[in-house]
Amino acid sequence: MEQAQVDICERYGAAFSPPDGAMKVGISDSALRGEVPLHGLRHEPQSGTSGWFIWSGEWSDAADLFKPLHLHHLADDCPAALPFLALPPGWRFMTAPGHEDVWPDHTLLEQ
Repeated sequence: MEQAQVDICERYGAAFSPPDGAMKVGISDSALRGEVPLHGLRHEPQSGTSGWFIWSGEWSDAADLFKPLHLHHLADDCPAALPFLALPPGWRFMTAPGHEDVWPDHTLLEQ
């Protein structure tokens, strides 16, 4: 998987910044069910979190949209997110069958 992550970072001109596998992500139930499109954004890591928030479908402002999950569970629970997780803070991705979009969003670093 590391090579796939390196390839994504190189393709989009992003620094390779894999999170520590003991850290957590915030993930929605829809992403865990494999719904598409799959979205992710990364803030700065803090307090044992990787900075990643991953969801599927439309954005929601619901307070309970995200639940914590250790990164090592993603291989089984949301493998489609794995190739993107070495993108550094301040980046986003969106993927669906036959589609991939990755872009910087520096507003994520301001929060």
